[in-house]
Amino acid sequence: MSESGEPITLAITGASGSAYGLRLLQSLLAARRQVYLLLSRPGQLVIKMEAGLDLPNTPADIQTFFTEQFQAGEGQLRVFGREQWTAPVASGSNPAEAMVVCPCTTSTLSSIACGASNNLLERAADVMLKEQRKLILVVRETPFSAIHLENMLKLARLGVVIMPACPGFYNQPQTIDEIVDFMVARVLDQLGIEHQLAPRWGEG
Repeated sequence: MSESGEPITLAITGASGSAYGLRLLQSLLAARRQVYLLLSRPGQLVIKMEAGLDLPNTPADIQTFFTEQFQAGEGQLRVFGREQWTAPVASGSNPAEAMVVCPCTTSTLSSIACGASNNLLERAADVMLKEQRKLILVVRETPFSAIHLENMLKLARLGVVIMPACPGFYNQPQTIDEIVDFMVARVLDQLGIEHQLAPRWGEG
C-alpha cells in the first residue's frame, strides 16, 4: 500500500449526519491515507438508521466490512474497540497526524472540552490536544445552547477546528450527495488532502 504521511484518526459518533463520516472515510481511503477508525455505539446505530448499513459487532469485522466496501488496501484501515486502550491513538508517544470527529455530538464535544477520556474516542481527542496536533470537530446540532457554544469557544481557543455541518449552496447542488461532498471537501481542505469533490469559489 502506498501511504502519504502519518495516519489520520476518524471518529464517527451518534449525531445525525452519518453520511458525512462515511463519505470522509471513503475519501481518505481513496487518497491512500491510513485511517484509524473509532465508532461509538450510537454512531453505529445512526449509520444503520440513516445509511441502511447493519455493521458487524466486532472491530475486526467492521474493519473487513469497510475495507471491502471502499476497496481499501491491505492494512490501510484499522478499527479499534471503544475501550481498546492498547491502540496507538491512546498514547502521545504514537499520535496520529490529525483527528476528525465527524459527525460530532454535543455530548462528545462536552467530554472533549472537559478532558473526560472515558473511552478510546475521548482519550484519542485528549491526546491530540496535549500533543498539539490538529483536531477537527464536525459538530451537528441545532440550535446551539450556551453550553454548546461555551464548549466550542473553549476548544477553539486551544486550537481545535470547529466545523459545524453547514454546507453551502452557492454551487447549486442537485443531490444530497453533492451537499455531503461540499462539507467533506472542506474537511479534506483542513487536512491538506487534495480532492475533486466540489468546485471552489470563483472556479468552474
